[in-house]
Amino acid sequence: MITIVIIDKKGDTMTTIAKPAIKLSLLTSALLASFAATATANADIEQISIFGKKNPINTVPGSAHQLSQEELDTFKYSDIMRTLASVPGVYIQEEEGYGLRPNLGMRGTGQNRSEKITVMEDGVLAAPAPYASPAAYYFPTSGRMQQIEVLKGSSTVKYGPRTTGGVVNMVSRQIPDAELAGALDVALGQDGYGKLHAHAGGQGERIGAVTEVYRYQADGFRDINGVGGDTGFVKNDLLAKVAIDSAKDAKYAQRLELKLKYADEVSDETYMGLTDEDYAAKPFSRYSASQKDEMTTEHKQLQLIHIIDFSSTVSLATTAYYNDFARNWYKADKVDGKSLSKGGIEAASVFDANPEGAIDVSVKANNRVYISQGIQTELGLLLGDHQLDIGVRLHQDEMDRFQWADTYSLDANQQMSLTKAGVPGTDSNRIDSAEALSAYVQDRFTLGAFTLTAGVRYEDVTVEREDWGKANPGRNGDGAFKENSFSALLPSLSATWQLTDSTLLLAGVQKGFAPAAPGNTNGQEEESWNYEAGTRFVNGNFNAEAIAFYGDYSNMHGNCTAAQGCDEDKLDNQYNAGEVVVKGLELSAGYQFNTDGALSFPVKLAYTYTSTEFQNSFESEFETWGSVQVGDEFSYTPKHQLYLSAGISVEQWQLTLAGRYTSDMRATAGQGDIAADDLIAAKTLVDLSGRYFIDKQQEVYLTVDNLLDETYMTTRAHGSVFSGKPRSITVGYSYKF
Repeated sequence: MITIVIIDKKGDTMTTIAKPAIKLSLLTSALLASFAATATANADIEQISIFGKKNPINTVPGSAHQLSQEELDTFKYSDIMRTLASVPGVYIQEEEGYGLRPNLGMRGTGQNRSEKITVMEDGVLAAPAPYASPAAYYFPTSGRMQQIEVLKGSSTVKYGPRTTGGVVNMVSRQIPDAELAGALDVALGQDGYGKLHAHAGGQGERIGAVTEVYRYQADGFRDINGVGGDTGFVKNDLLAKVAIDSAKDAKYAQRLELKLKYADEVSDETYMGLTDEDYAAKPFSRYSASQKDEMTTEHKQLQLIHIIDFSSTVSLATTAYYNDFARNWYKADKVDGKSLSKGGIEAASVFDANPEGAIDVSVKANNRVYISQGIQTELGLLLGDHQLDIGVRLHQDEMDRFQWADTYSLDANQQMSLTKAGVPGTDSNRIDSAEALSAYVQDRFTLGAFTLTAGVRYEDVTVEREDWGKANPGRNGDGAFKENSFSALLPSLSATWQLTDSTLLLAGVQKGFAPAAPGNTNGQEEESWNYEAGTRFVNGNFNAEAIAFYGDYSNMHGNCTAAQGCDEDKLDNQYNAGEVVVKGLELSAGYQFNTDGALSFPVKLAYTYTSTEFQNSFESEFETWGSVQVGDEFSYTPKHQLYLSAGISVEQWQLTLAGRYTSDMRATAGQGDIAADDLIAAKTLVDLSGRYFIDKQQEVYLTVDNLLDETYMTTRAHGSVFSGKPRSITVGYSYKF
């Protein structure tokens, strides 16, 4: 029996939360017992993913994109935001330049900490606390993935809780079919960049396994005024899988797979940007008041996956999962007694311009522990012309905030010395938690050239907050308690018409949903009706897709996080914007020109147009909304995004250029001309990849991010400016066996 127990730190005491652990241990035991009832060897069981044999990507009734291992190998990005730039309808907001904390959105949802989309790894929710605290300060390392899938539209009804924008599913390293196979990839680059990626595994008659190591690091491209020092990171990611297959003569083909993952990170990152004047003069500098800023994280994951094929038309896949994520972002939050967004940035700038005397700097330990655990199962039934999928998930997550602030003196030599140590639990001291039961049914009915897909999702959620305040670090007695329970029924309907062998017409409608967080001002969930219609064309080397979308929100959420410059006393509050309309167009196309010889020219294009509009006026404490008027546009949502890549490939080498254009954005909601101090100016970034294949097993490669060395702005968090990564050259070598 495997028993999963949540350990919750309450001051100096440790408390076992037994209820969810019992649920999981019983279900996991039942799963193991089911497997033990039959013998165990290789069974041809399809990988759990969004797209596959029963859901071919070219017939999906919505926007569907899949990045294969071959495509991921072209640029070998470790930054998921650069990887997904080629997918229309996906918005990215860069931050520290390396993609450690991605900000992803879809179809106008907003992208802060990827909180408004569903992110999965191997079909399992990946956010540290996807219901209680959706802002994802942890994100799976995209560089170790062998496939990335993106789905938007009505088919996302299977992949909640957030069904409005879309889904990103990252498929991790699979156990190879061969007896022994693997690869080694090493790279070095500018600013101390280094990468080591290695994996090896194999499949025996009945048992298979794979192990993987992914380590990457950099010294950073920013310089701290006066004192220097690293502004980079070190990140390690380890993965192991072991699988047992049923015997060849077993009544049912089965697989039981255990997945273990560990990751850690130390990154010298900050929320202190620059004033406009300092950005113009020294865009890659950092104020000396940020020299102590550092984030440490640790992530542990356990998954137990059981798949059984009762027949060629009936299958059942069940996954029990447990994720433990701990992080402490130790970062400056006040300078000379002022918060960053209310004069602290300016105080840091003035001091560095003329470092005389001394000023106080408050450095807060944003210390938090997250738990996410549950069990999910899907039954697939092929009943004549009907593909019926039925799924259930029992889920529990929580975020435990146990924070404090230290005070330093920043002297004339721009050195910081501790003057007052804070007491843990005296800044923020609470637990936000959630329990959720979700279920869905989806029926895909095919009649000749027509396919109708109807589905419904049910979410039943209870969120809680227990707050001990700043004067009770020992958590003596009960804290102030708040609970909110709600449920939602989310229908979807879509249709496709295979007009010709090459052309598919599609349309769909769904009810979008996002759960209210414990800090929601009135406990109101996010709801919308979302519509799409378009066409897909696939013929030989040419493919294209054009989809128009329209989202009609009855209520939209805005989550207050430090990443958006929220005041400390409002962090994790969730605000309601009421009625909102989002509409746009997604275009994508790809073609490979081939010559009579071995020469080929692959070309890929993706374009997104987005229009956003608040339908009512209101006053908001949420910094990126502010005082909203009817007709205001969203912040950080460009009207136009364009991606274009072109390459040349022969047997022994490959050269690819990729460019992405993003139009002007505003940092706060508004309309009309964008004020200079609110503008995120348009930018065009070009990346280069060159690969030389020594033989079928070896290659050397060169990549250049931001080839034209454009200096550009990424965000205006806390009223300050952050710069994007300058030109960065990397060379590497890979070997496959």
